[in-house]
Amino acid sequence: MSQIGRKIISIPEGVDVVNEGNNITVQGKLGKLNHQFDSDMKIDISSDGIRVTRPSDLKKYKELHGLTRTLINNMIIGVSDGYIKNLSLVGTGYTADASKGNFLLLNVGFSHPVYVQKPEGITVETPAATEITIKGIDKQLVGQFSARVREIRKPEPYKGKGIRYKNENVRKKAGKTVGGAS
Repeated sequence: MSQIGRKIISIPEGVDVVNEGNNITVQGKLGKLNHQFDSDMKIDISSDGIRVTRPSDLKKYKELHGLTRTLINNMIIGVSDGYIKNLSLVGTGYTADASKGNFLLLNVGFSHPVYVQKPEGITVETPAATEITIKGIDKQLVGQFSARVREIRKPEPYKGKGIRYKNENVRKKAGKTVGGAS
C-alpha cells in the first residue's frame, strides 16, 4: 500500500468537496478548483475525510494512488489557505513593479525592461522594489509562474546576481584570480 495514498485527507471547516464521476470540485473561502481524476481510482468522501483506494496492485494503479491523494490534498489546502512564493532580486538596479495592469515589469540588467503577463488566478505583489510575492489557490500554477519569472535571470554563480527564491542558497564560485594568486 502506498504510504501517502493510504492517508485520509481531512476536510477543514468551510470547504466543500463534491465527487461527480471522479471529477472532484473543491470550493472554499479563496475560490473553487476542479480536476478530473482517473476513472479506475475510487474516491470516497465521508464525514471523517476523503479516502483514495486503488482497484489492484498493478504498477499503473500504484503510481496513481499517491498522486491522486496528493493532488486532492493540494486542492483543499489551496482553497482554504492558498499558496505563496516569494522571490527576491539581487543586483544593482534590479527592480520589479506589479502595478502595470496585467503585467509584471522587471528591470534585471537587460538593455530593455521585461514584461511578464500574469496568468489568470494569480496575484502578484511587489512589497518592495526588489521583492516579488506570487499568490494563488492552484499550487501548480503558482510554482510554474514563479519558475518562469526566475528563468528570466537565474542567479549567476560568481556574484550571485539574478532572481532567486526568498530563502534560496546560491553557491558562489571562486573567480580566476583566486586560484593563481600565490
